[in-house]
Amino acid sequence: MQAFYSDQFVLPLPEGHRFPMAKYRMLRDQLAQHLPEVRLTEAPAATRGELALVHTQAYIDAILEGTAVPAVLREIGFPWSPAMAERARRSVGATVAAARVALTEGLAANLAGGTHHAYADKGGGFCVFNDVAVAARVLQAEWSRTRLADGSHRPALQVAVIDLDVHQGNGTAHIFQGDDSVFTLSLHGDKNFPFRKEAGDLDVPLPDGCGDADYLAALEQALQRLEGQCQPGVVFYLAGADPHEGDRLGRLNITADGLEARDRRVMDWCWQRRIPLVFTMAGGYGTKIEDTVQVQRTTYQVALGYWKRWQGLQPNARLA
Repeated sequence: MQAFYSDQFVLPLPEGHRFPMAKYRMLRDQLAQHLPEVRLTEAPAATRGELALVHTQAYIDAILEGTAVPAVLREIGFPWSPAMAERARRSVGATVAAARVALTEGLAANLAGGTHHAYADKGGGFCVFNDVAVAARVLQAEWSRTRLADGSHRPALQVAVIDLDVHQGNGTAHIFQGDDSVFTLSLHGDKNFPFRKEAGDLDVPLPDGCGDADYLAALEQALQRLEGQCQPGVVFYLAGADPHEGDRLGRLNITADGLEARDRRVMDWCWQRRIPLVFTMAGGYGTKIEDTVQVQRTTYQVALGYWKRWQGLQPNARLA
């Protein structure tokens, strides 16, 4: 199973900054040591053209050229540096690359990504560019350029975003509002950031302290509703570790076992329908960073099992 990383681009954050930058390299090290069947590949940088499928030219220029005003950077939560701009491009490039691989192999991943608070014209909540939104648009554009055997164009590629980060994906929801080709589903803490939510296609707000049973029941109902409203050709899954009971910012009480069951349910839902799955790690702010990394490593263990099932299919049974 292929997974793309960009942890070599480390932001020079000030002392005491609450963003756990070290978790990305820790996860890569864990995968290299314990899951050697995960093929770790350096992420390419997203091109300006790819970014422009979602983001405004003025915003792209401000980030890549270092001209963003202080208010824009405060909302993102990172100071500008060349590493910040390059990391943002690579984080998007990782999801774009993983999406292309998933269409032929069934599953692929970004060791970072899930930057769902980024809007078309601004960032927010440690999110600079919206990697899932850009990757969805890239896939749709490439899909539409491919013709069928009779010379006709393929039908539009339907995309579903299953966002299980503890924070609502407000940027993603806003980008795709009114777009029938992308369905956005979000399970998130009702009283958590962002405090002004955007309307997605299916939003499931959860109370503080929500535990495993209620969480998994809500997920099951959401997947049933998704199936009734969308027939996706590809799913982007934000496998946030921040619903975990040990997360500093999460406010839910989902155990590690509960999160493993969550991952398994989403991946099985896609497998049963033979829908390629792209997953990103999204948020995770554990009181112990090791707990966050362990939750993420388990996501890869589950995914690897489903990737092997995909490899057992005949090539013409896969989406290509």
